[in-house]
Amino acid sequence: MKLPVVLSRKDIIEIINKITNTKHKLLISLSYGAGLRVSEGVNLKVQDIDLDELTIHLKQAKGKKDRITVIPAKLKTSLQNLMAGKMRGDYLFESERGGKLTERSAQKVFSNALKKASISKPATFHSLRHSFASHLLENGVDVRYVQELLGHTNIRTTQVYTQVTNPKIKNIKSPL
Repeated sequence: MKLPVVLSRKDIIEIINKITNTKHKLLISLSYGAGLRVSEGVNLKVQDIDLDELTIHLKQAKGKKDRITVIPAKLKTSLQNLMAGKMRGDYLFESERGGKLTERSAQKVFSNALKKASISKPATFHSLRHSFASHLLENGVDVRYVQELLGHTNIRTTQVYTQVTNPKIKNIKSPL
């Protein structure tokens, strides 16, 4: 089994800081901060966002399942600004031509920022989701809550992240 590519918190900040377009910066920040798949990020609608509760209601995501995930408090104002003047049924991240941003565009935004940040890890947009899960586990969040936020049916799918982020292993120093 291949282990997921996880970016450090420093890498994530570097990537986000390299994005100049505010809408794109928010898409990447929210995808990391909420553990979204690229398809979930581009399909978000204004009505899916609850800024009072700081939650996103993802409907019919992978496996046709609904789930609730968290919104980072620091993104609240940016989200309010982006949602201003939009109808409930509008896409949150619209393309220049109207309609939703494509998955390919979102992936391109990520890969361009990764290059600009000079990060050589073989990371993809999905690495934001892997990093979200790993960083929550590092912060001591119970694996069952992480499973719920990610929408995994099987706990074993989520437990992969415990192999990448075992804080106890990080505290072991080599005898050399």
